[in-house]
Amino acid sequence: MPRNKDKYVNEDRDKIEKANRIEELENLVESHTRTERHLEQHSDIASPQKVIEAREKQAEREDNIEILKDKIVSGQQTHFNESEGLEKNYTFANGYMDHNKEHMDEEALGNMKEKQQNRRDRMNGLT
Repeated sequence: MPRNKDKYVNEDRDKIEKANRIEELENLVESHTRTERHLEQHSDIASPQKVIEAREKQAEREDNIEILKDKIVSGQQTHFNESEGLEKNYTFANGYMDHNKEHMDEEALGNMKEKQQNRRDRMNGLT
């Protein structure tokens, strides 16, 4: 009889975990939507550094949304998705820096280069 009880406890735990993941996904999507609207409406008056930070945050949220969707569907997370997201963010940030480096202040450019190095290190650690 205790085995059946364990089965129900594990099923309940799985349901709770899935519900928590869905709630986290909803929160991420809502944050992404609010930030996207804010960027559309106010990016002309925001500092370039804040716009860069917001775009990076959006890219992270997009990656986290994909990871959560995979967790909900499959019940597990794969390193491939994280690696793919890092590579996408790395490529996006490189293009952004190449296109805007003349207009960025030195501190913002330095911060972005440091983040790129961190992404490279994480990508190397995942492979």
